[in-house]
Amino acid sequence: MKRVILSVVAVVALAGAAVNLQSQDAAKVDAKHYTVAFENDRVRVLKAHYGRGEKSTMHSHPNAVAVFLTDAKGKFTFPDGKSEDFNGKAGDVIWNKATVHLPENTGDQAFDVVVVELKAQRSAK
Repeated sequence: MKRVILSVVAVVALAGAAVNLQSQDAAKVDAKHYTVAFENDRVRVLKAHYGRGEKSTMHSHPNAVAVFLTDAKGKFTFPDGKSEDFNGKAGDVIWNKATVHLPENTGDQAFDVVVVELKAQRSAK
């Protein structure tokens, strides 16, 4: 019986940690790299700047469009430990589904990107 209770407690704790991790706002947990440039009830626009070799903290974004202002080379690490390299060219525009990740600049120069986060649409009344 104790094992069952401990198992349930462990599952609830892990689920709570996952929910907490998903709610980590980039602008709040990593103000060094992200600043809010604009916000209204439909979008939030973030400016991101990563110096050479800089790494963020694990954070989340809703569905978003990213616009590379400069060339960028980096890596995203995900909560499950998997990672994915990325390369962006100045002017590239990409769509990203909602995600939790830890970005890192693996290139030899700084990069800048604008992230346009989409907020949930309200139903028409």
